[in-house]
Amino acid sequence: MNLRDSSYIAAGEMNGIEQLVTCFYTVMSELPEAAKIRDMHPSDLTTSIDKLSCFLSGWLGGPRLYAEKYGAFGMPQVHKHLNVTELERDAWLLCMFHALEQQLSYTEPFKKYMLRQLAIPAERIRLVCSGS
Repeated sequence: MNLRDSSYIAAGEMNGIEQLVTCFYTVMSELPEAAKIRDMHPSDLTTSIDKLSCFLSGWLGGPRLYAEKYGAFGMPQVHKHLNVTELERDAWLLCMFHALEQQLSYTEPFKKYMLRQLAIPAERIRLVCSGS
């Protein structure tokens, strides 16, 4: 194991990431505060789950599956067509918080680390989408 893939391993590799992402979208579908961001997604979440799982795989230091499957992209720019304000950013992070809490194999420090790190691209997306 090297430092680059330690987060990927801590997340449970691809199986753990897919479990987290599936839980994330379940929370998003159930949480009233997330209704607006859920509406930004297609009714069938299969592709959304796969794209976020593939992104997180590479982002966490594992295989760069997103680029292999979907091509190169810029995270904030992919979302530019959406209206993402602080409310949507915070709703997304709230969904991720709840999904992380349900990952019993994740340590508490890793859950906190993940949420802090995910707040960075979430804010970048908000900045691109709001024109700020």
